[in-house]
Amino acid sequence: MKKHGKLMILFPGIGYTNDRPLLYYTGKMAVSEFGFTLKRVSYRGLPDKVKGDPVKMKEAFQAALRSAEDDLKELDFSVYSEIVMVSKSIGTAAAGAYAEGHGLCCRNIYYTPLEETFSRIRPESGIAFHGTADPWAGDEAVIRGCEKMHIPLTVIENANHSLETGNVRKDISNLGKIMEQVYQFLSMV
Repeated sequence: MKKHGKLMILFPGIGYTNDRPLLYYTGKMAVSEFGFTLKRVSYRGLPDKVKGDPVKMKEAFQAALRSAEDDLKELDFSVYSEIVMVSKSIGTAAAGAYAEGHGLCCRNIYYTPLEETFSRIRPESGIAFHGTADPWAGDEAVIRGCEKMHIPLTVIENANHSLETGNVRKDISNLGKIMEQVYQFLSMV
C-alpha cells in the first residue's frame, strides 16, 4: 500500500490544553503550511494536585496514555508517510509510551519534557524546549536527558512550565522564535 499524507498528533499537558499557544499554533502551522491531518488527544480521569506526588504523577501518566489509546484507536497509521507527535509536559511521556507501544517511527516536538520522559522516548526522535524557571523539571535533568538521547534542546531563560516569563512582549517574541524553529523542523522531510 502506498503511503500518503502526514499526520500530527497533539498530546497536551495536564493544565496546558490543546488550545494554548504552543500546541494551537504548532497544529495550525502544520495544517496550513504543510498539509498535515491534525488529531488531538484530550485527557480524561486525571487526578488533582499531581505536582510533587510520584503516585499521582504515575496515575496521571496512565490516564493520559489511556486517553490517547481511546482517542486514537480508529487511526490507521499505515497510510501516513510522516507522523509527528507534539507533546507538552506529561504528554511528552505519554506520546513516547504510545509510539513505543504501537511500534511507530515518528518525529517529535517535546515542549517542556519531564525527567520521566527520557526513559520513554527514542534517541534522535525530535526537538525539545525547556524553560529555566520550570518548577516541574530541573534544568540539569532535562539537559542531561536531551544530551543522552541526542535531542536538540532550546532553553528559554526565565521561562516557566508554559515557556512564559511573565513579560508579555518577551513571551510573544519567544513564541515567534519557537514557532520558527518548529517551522524549520517540519520542513525537514
